[in-house]
Amino acid sequence: MKMHFCIPVSQQRPDALGGRYTLYSVYLDGLLFCRVRYSQLHRWNEQLRRVFGNCLPPFPPKYYLAMTTSMANERRDQLEHYLQNVTVDPNMLRSDVFVEFLKRVQLDTFSITAKKAALDILLPDGRSMEVEILTSDTAERVLEVVSHKIGLCRELLGYFGLFLIRFCKEGKLSVMKKLADFELPYVSLRSSELENCKVGLRKWYLDPSLDSMLMDCRAAVNLIYMQAIQDIQGGWAEPTRAQRQKLEALQEEGNQTKFLELSREVRHYGCVQLDPCTCDYPEPGCGAVLSVGNNEISCCVTLPGNQTQHVVFPMSRVKCWQVTFLGTLLDMDGPQRTLNQNLELRFQYSEESHWQWFVLYTKQAFLLSSCLKKMISEKMAKRAAENPEMQIEVLDQGKRKKYHIQQSQKDYSSFLPRTSKIKTAEGDCVSGTPEEEGL
Repeated sequence: MKMHFCIPVSQQRPDALGGRYTLYSVYLDGLLFCRVRYSQLHRWNEQLRRVFGNCLPPFPPKYYLAMTTSMANERRDQLEHYLQNVTVDPNMLRSDVFVEFLKRVQLDTFSITAKKAALDILLPDGRSMEVEILTSDTAERVLEVVSHKIGLCRELLGYFGLFLIRFCKEGKLSVMKKLADFELPYVSLRSSELENCKVGLRKWYLDPSLDSMLMDCRAAVNLIYMQAIQDIQGGWAEPTRAQRQKLEALQEEGNQTKFLELSREVRHYGCVQLDPCTCDYPEPGCGAVLSVGNNEISCCVTLPGNQTQHVVFPMSRVKCWQVTFLGTLLDMDGPQRTLNQNLELRFQYSEESHWQWFVLYTKQAFLLSSCLKKMISEKMAKRAAENPEMQIEVLDQGKRKKYHIQQSQKDYSSFLPRTSKIKTAEGDCVSGTPEEEGL
């Protein structure tokens, strides 16, 4: 699956010889990931090509004469597409050449040296657990350290992830993004301009039936049990009065298994809830609260007269979606570490045999896009397990697996071209049964 890399801005900097070079600000999921020069990326591409050969996406060529403005913009777009496409191959994502370069540029960008450090990890029940790490440890490595400390079975690591989580008013939690395996949690936390933010451990699957895969590991059950309680208390999951009474009784008994079994019947259990945002449905400017999971997008819309309307979009009705930056950045020379001022996510869905667009304006557009991808990936894996004649290749819970598939519809990814006022970060098509290259 393509990752949400983008290069919305670049800056001209003087070099030691009196000339100038271009420094590209690379963003991942809307947060500044690193700043790099073309020459650094060019050397990295050469290293990757020596390992992986010609399967890499095309890299923008060198220019030996001064670039015009249009040439510079074209190179920036080409570098952006290169970063998006080079992350499609999971083997490349896990290679030393890939990871070591990205570790180095993250540290260099924020002037952080590799050393021992303590990092607080927010657990699902709200408690913090301190772990000893290196500032250069990736999210994958930190997750291994955390799992070892709490006794989580190593083979179940793919069902969990590390997230940047922000504390909002009244103690409510807001999940800002999932950290990619190659991100450095210590650096991401220190470099983020988000207030009251912590690195948190949460389950990372949106199909509630996958709870059953974890029931033989006591530590895993504890984690999803704690998260279920937190989600119910925080209003992410919405039990009926009768369900709530039964859940409270099971909680008093300490019966985690029965509690989780009943929780799976609760509305929005296992879903990720986004912060309140605005949408254009049924008319522009309506407030909206989204819950994403269980193969659907559930939206509670507040109408102009303060009435509420619940709309559910099954993923089977969603054809594609795209994330767009609206407007241009004003602070070109300042820190400008977040790009959440004007983010739009729109998805196309089927309504009475017609395709329509649903538009959302939310700072969590990239998180929502990641959740949509996750639901598609889980659906693919489930269909493949049910049909041995399918042949697809998916990254399932951290491992690359092959399946066989026969499908009548092929899907693809598309990235809208950058314009002077609208910068598109990512688009995905997910209608039918997607192939891996369609993600």
